Amino acid sequence: MLEAFDLTGSLRDAGELAGCSHHTVAHYVAARDAGGLCDRPVARPQLIDEFLSKVEEWMEHSKGKIRADKAHDKLVALGYLGSERTTRRAVVKVRRAYRAGRVRVHRPWVTEPGMWLQYDFGDGPVIDGTKTTLFCAWLAWCRFRVVLALLDKTAPSVFAALDVTLRRLGGAPTYVLTDNEKTVTVEHVAGMAVRNPATVAFARFYGVTVHTCEPADPASKGGSESTVKLAKADLVPKDTNLREEYASFAELEAACEVFCTEVNARVHRVTRRAPVEMLAEERARLHPLPATPHTVSFGVTRTVGAKSPMVVFDGGQYSVPHTLLGQVVWVRVHGRGDGEAVVIVHVGDTGPVEVARHARAAPGSPALDDAHFPPAPPGALERAPKARTAAEAEFLALGEGARLWLTEAAAAGTTRMRVKMADAVTTAKLVGADKVNWALGHAAVHARFAEADLASILAHHAGRDHHADADASPIHRAGEQASLTQGTAGWAALGRDDPESGLARELAGEVAS
Repeated sequence: MLEAFDLTGSLRDAGELAGCSHHTVAHYVAARDAGGLCDRPVARPQLIDEFLSKVEEWMEHSKGKIRADKAHDKLVALGYLGSERTTRRAVVKVRRAYRAGRVRVHRPWVTEPGMWLQYDFGDGPVIDGTKTTLFCAWLAWCRFRVVLALLDKTAPSVFAALDVTLRRLGGAPTYVLTDNEKTVTVEHVAGMAVRNPATVAFARFYGVTVHTCEPADPASKGGSESTVKLAKADLVPKDTNLREEYASFAELEAACEVFCTEVNARVHRVTRRAPVEMLAEERARLHPLPATPHTVSFGVTRTVGAKSPMVVFDGGQYSVPHTLLGQVVWVRVHGRGDGEAVVIVHVGDTGPVEVARHARAAPGSPALDDAHFPPAPPGALERAPKARTAAEAEFLALGEGARLWLTEAAAAGTTRMRVKMADAVTTAKLVGADKVNWALGHAAVHARFAEADLASILAHHAGRDHHADADASPIHRAGEQASLTQGTAGWAALGRDDPESGLARELAGEVAS
């Protein structure tokens, strides 16, 4: 239209060439000359115009959440005759105007090195029917991420994860920001968060200040929220990442380490540098860490028994060195599945020391380590004779044979033992203590505890010694090739009539007589 007017210079000729009225051509030519050309259609009155104030009232009352279909039903009840499409467009326009002055404007957060550390939690995979938790930390300036696998969100687990995180970073920042978990905030009074005493002690130990964001306000810690999102997308088995189920908790821990290595070595889209490179610069602004972790990170406290070196944890009993009787130790669980272990730590003057590590014990079946107990007393199976009177001491002084005789005679229920012991002492004065000790040992071995048994053994032994000294005939002994049993050669002539036979002559003599 305007091109035709520029060509002909006539409103009517331009109207004929453009196929419209010359009045239309005149309108647009005048608008162009005034610089008022607009690509938007001319606003025309609509049936909903007189109801817009009501829609705005409903939008204020619902705080911008009213649906267009519900607004249309209300308008129809008020006499509105327009279409639902027009209502939807009007509701969208009113909602946009309502939110225009209430939208939250985010300002870019420019952090200083060594100032802020954020951490949050995400739901981890289920391993052996148990839910796990992903601890996700984010150092703001260098964008360095630390993801650890936890079994729960109790104070010992959280503080242990924080200690591991700070040691991976190589220092502690000035501030730590997190959610209002019970491990950090116990309650709110007049909008102010009341800190958990354990968290206050932990923060003082590491020289940091713990802050919490506004409740239900994830935008205030977007760095850790983003870390949780990335960790769950990569570590939790899903169809999108084709990751298989974890066979053990140790596999999840290894996967977390691989994830941290990958994301920290990758160039960040904002800084255009790898976080691990920037961390090397930020370490100069971090505070040094204590040489040993805070005691809360070792688990829960338990007091060792005053007489039994055992502690009770989760219904099971576990032994500790007996030198810790009556002292306080820290108990925690490490690992999961086959690699699950109960770790017991004692914090002494030289710092924390792991004193015991046991497999999970079932109720009623304590986990014991023999090295944790002192040598046991002899007990009933290893009772040894102990002299309580002068007569008993004199008898036991004869030697090990006397001790053996006393032990075996008592077990056999021998009567008049004191009298027999006195006789043995008297005999030892006559023949010598060595011989009596030898005889008592043999009597104990052969269970000879009668009155004259000791004298009989000594007499037999003395007779053997006499024959040996007199170079008498040797004593016959049974062996592998000979026997002391009487043979049957004398019965060979039985039943014969041989007159030369001695047996026959003997029988004949008996008949004659």
